[in-house]
Amino acid sequence: MRISCGARQNIRTPPTYTRWYKDFAYTGGIPANATAPSHITPPLKTLRYFPLSEGPENCYIINRVPKGHYSVRIFFGLVEHDIDNEPLFEVSVEGTIIHSLKSGWSKNDEQVFAEALVFLLDGSVSICFHSTGRGDPTIISIEILQIDEKAYYFGPEWGRGVILKTTSRLTCGTSKPKFDEDYSGDHWGGDRFWHPIRTFGKNADAPRSTESGIKKASTVPNFYPEALYQSAVVSTDSKPDLAYTMDVDPNKNYSIWLHFAEIDATITGAGKRVFDVLINGDTVFENVDVVGMSGDRYTALVLNTTVALSGRTLTITLHPKKGNHAILTAIEVFQVIVAESKTSPEEVRALQALKKSLGLPNRFGWNGDPCVPKEHPWSGADSLLVRYEKQVKAEAASIHLLSRHFSLDLVFPHPLDLNFCTLFIYTSAVTPKILITVKTYTYSMCFLDNECILCEPRAYIGLGNQGLRGSLPNEISKLHHLQSINLSGNSIHGAIPSSLGTVTSLETLDLSYNFLNGSIPESLGKLTALRRLNLNGNSLSGRVPSALGGRLLNGASFNFTDNHGLCGIPGLPKCGPHLSAGAKVGIAFAVFLSLVLLVICSICWWKRRQNILRAQQIAAASRSAPYAKARTQSSHDIQMSRNPSRGRTASENGPSLLS
Repeated sequence: MRISCGARQNIRTPPTYTRWYKDFAYTGGIPANATAPSHITPPLKTLRYFPLSEGPENCYIINRVPKGHYSVRIFFGLVEHDIDNEPLFEVSVEGTIIHSLKSGWSKNDEQVFAEALVFLLDGSVSICFHSTGRGDPTIISIEILQIDEKAYYFGPEWGRGVILKTTSRLTCGTSKPKFDEDYSGDHWGGDRFWHPIRTFGKNADAPRSTESGIKKASTVPNFYPEALYQSAVVSTDSKPDLAYTMDVDPNKNYSIWLHFAEIDATITGAGKRVFDVLINGDTVFENVDVVGMSGDRYTALVLNTTVALSGRTLTITLHPKKGNHAILTAIEVFQVIVAESKTSPEEVRALQALKKSLGLPNRFGWNGDPCVPKEHPWSGADSLLVRYEKQVKAEAASIHLLSRHFSLDLVFPHPLDLNFCTLFIYTSAVTPKILITVKTYTYSMCFLDNECILCEPRAYIGLGNQGLRGSLPNEISKLHHLQSINLSGNSIHGAIPSSLGTVTSLETLDLSYNFLNGSIPESLGKLTALRRLNLNGNSLSGRVPSALGGRLLNGASFNFTDNHGLCGIPGLPKCGPHLSAGAKVGIAFAVFLSLVLLVICSICWWKRRQNILRAQQIAAASRSAPYAKARTQSSHDIQMSRNPSRGRTASENGPSLLS
């Protein structure tokens, strides 16, 4: 999947007519016209930038990503008409920092993008940009390309808890930068970018090239393009050692991949060219015979090693032992990064619900993961790992010696969900390096004093006096590791959710000086770890739960003052007869029914009174007009004369129906 940031429609770009999807509903930020800082940047016309007003962290959240191993690549850009403003910021993938932009990045082809190989296992990927206060993060494109599950396997440390960040990828003996697609490479290779380096120095080497086919190149699991091995550099008589030096970050582990193919016509068979490979002066491969190890001329050979570097430079040296000259086709260098442990999705959703319910301003950020990267935690929502109360020393279940890698499986006799962890100790001549992989959800491991110690995550929310409005959502109960909440001095209204009583780790709850109403939930009395509770300065009413009142005798600090409706504990008014919620509903219903009956009776009495008054008026009118009777009789006689039948007696008309 490829996204053209800021684009409003899908597009295709030459020369390979690569398809780029429009940027829709992945993130916030502002779209703008783009200026590409390098000729290797995709030829896209738009970008997306994130001003500080949008928050210090902004993330692309891309869903429906199948589980697998991926190459994630982000190209940076410059806003059109503002090319002198080179922003500096950091990039994280799945909560782990993979890149920090350095001054001058826009003038270096290898620094206009960041790339990492990462396992995506939960159906989505978060790519976040962290402001450092030196310009707005500006992104041209994002690529998420699936690669083989075993791609770049480098030893026991390799796995789903490890990220490989691309530090450098060089193709030797040529001056043309190329992507795998330019080489007609297999798509499972991840469309790698190969930076050209024709020579390592003046008179240091000589380029070689061929148009002959290369065997064993595009093979599982890395699928290197065949054309990559059709150029190389060879050392010279004046400088028989072939050496390349590059800058690296200190105190990191690096996985180094060296590519060879014997394309020099002067080498006719095995044993004609033999050399050693040294990393910063230490021999890592002895007696490398490209033809002998690959099986033939014009055949690809790849060697890999992982080293721990304490300095800021990495020097790769090929020292000839037979044949006087060394040959090198390509170099790949990856920084080995242990992936951060992400916060559970349930807790992230709970914090997002809290953000929405309280109307948290954009300046707080609250995008991505609240706890990782550790260098950029959410403002007002901190998390950390604390040492578990009981130190549990692990017993070694099995020990495996694999080359220079030492693998130790540890089993913990602990009733928690933690079943086991794997501790990898990598030793080198430079410095020992310890990598820890933990197969657990809730707990992580600390390696202290030659013991594996359980470490428990703790979380804190501190948003006091921030002018927040809204109410507390029920989802707050999903923050299972929450230890402290401070929302004092805001304008939060509504009731205290009873679900808050399920956060059993809660030790401090400060909701003072808000506009909360209703009663204090009985469930808060179940928080046995609660030592400090401030509910003063609200509009709460009703009886304080007896379980909370009893806690005051055990040294807890609770404050319920300035709530005129609270009662039931020392320092507050005494409560009257206590009615249950059902009784209160019953009384309210009875009062309502009584009012309805009273209204109906009033209406009936009023209508009856009107009828009586109307009858009295008719009677009074009859007494005041004596001639009306005579007039009525006269009218009757006239009608009888016109219709004599109406004057018949009952006997003349026949038997009565009533009889």
